Amino acid sequence: MKNALLLIMLFSAFCFAQNKQILYGFSDIPQTLLLNPGANVNQSWHVGMPLLSHLHINAGTSKLTVYDLFADDNVDFNAKLENAIYSLNNKDFFTATQQLEILSGGFAFGPTYQKDKYLSFGWYQETDFIAYFPEDYAILAYEGNVNNTNRVFNIEDLSFKSELLSVFHIGFNKKVNNKLTYGIRGKIYSSLANITSTSNKGEVITRTGTNNLLSHTFNLNMAVKTSGVSSLLNDDNSNVSEDISTLSERLLFGGNLGLGVDFGFTYQIDKQWYADASITDIGFINHKKDVENYELKGTYVYEGVDPLFPDPAGGTADNYWSEVEEDFEELFKVDTTTTSYTTLRPVKFNASLNYAFGKRRLKSCDCLQENNGYINKVGAQLYAIKRPEAPQLALTTYYYRRLFNGFDAKATYTIDSYSFNNLGLGVSANVYGLNIYAMADNLLNFKNIYDARSVSLQFGINYIFSKNEN
Repeated sequence: MKNALLLIMLFSAFCFAQNKQILYGFSDIPQTLLLNPGANVNQSWHVGMPLLSHLHINAGTSKLTVYDLFADDNVDFNAKLENAIYSLNNKDFFTATQQLEILSGGFAFGPTYQKDKYLSFGWYQETDFIAYFPEDYAILAYEGNVNNTNRVFNIEDLSFKSELLSVFHIGFNKKVNNKLTYGIRGKIYSSLANITSTSNKGEVITRTGTNNLLSHTFNLNMAVKTSGVSSLLNDDNSNVSEDISTLSERLLFGGNLGLGVDFGFTYQIDKQWYADASITDIGFINHKKDVENYELKGTYVYEGVDPLFPDPAGGTADNYWSEVEEDFEELFKVDTTTTSYTTLRPVKFNASLNYAFGKRRLKSCDCLQENNGYINKVGAQLYAIKRPEAPQLALTTYYYRRLFNGFDAKATYTIDSYSFNNLGLGVSANVYGLNIYAMADNLLNFKNIYDARSVSLQFGINYIFSKNEN
């Protein structure tokens, strides 16, 4: 049982990340506008294939992989488990992020001779989850408290946040001149379900007892806030399909609502150099429907159970342990409230510096080619996302190549919290207006996926009407 609990804690080192370094700046793909509303636009209009225009899933771990625990290498599993516990700390985290675009589209408008504005819109579903490795909890569970008297175990190591939501958005992109393009995107969030516990404080200390061998002091200030969860758990319905139906109804403005905004720009420094940057998901969600919060505050002293069972004539062992359980529940009184609360969205920042080269002479106009027809690009990109304990950062260098008209590729090398050898590749093909793209990260680890610290996959299908088509 103890090993099972520790395994659950250890798997909290596995994560999904939100960085989309391959897609960012890939202007042949319309979804790059979701990362930078001020990106260069090369199409007259586009429409995404419903439910297939963008699917993003990726996973990673900062220190530990599945292979580290379960490799068939003649090393005792308990030794692996112990090594894993002491190699992680409370700054190691795991997150889960999945995004599915339901509907999307966009079109250029303006004077017929110069359509310099682009309106994009859509609706996508997103899952966002982050939790930090509860270091002191894991050590307490593994070592116990007998040999840890007078040691302080921090309660604040417990920190997690989970959100299931849908997002409606509309963006405006404007090419001011040959130098500057900017964009803005407004968002309406509809939260289907939320669980948040990120501000826990307190400590647990075990000392030599007066009335028993040990005395445990709990100084607690803990809270778990939820919305959209209570009605799913507390009803009499055990049919999962009906719960899914309830969640589906919340997709269309039926959940807890919030607002957000994105900003971005692209600046052409000269014919070959350009820079861009964006800040996205500056927003909040107000949770006031189906709210149920749990709070545990105060200082509690518990001296354990009497090791001597009562006389059989006076009662049974079951009665004895029932009394112990009741005493424990009486000691830790959890307050349940329905007070509304507000959560902030995880703000993301992207910026890149780029250099285009390798100009190709064409017999006919190819207006899809940006940067005056250069077919190669190299650059560096910085990514950051705000998280409850500390920002997460990533640095990427890339090489982009237009292999031939309608087929493009981008290779990336990324340094982040997971590894220093993350190689990625993305390709985009346009065939008679049909755009299909696929992207994958951490290609070096595909030979042993269980030993990979991060794996990322993106896929999508759009129909694009290009500017050079009549």
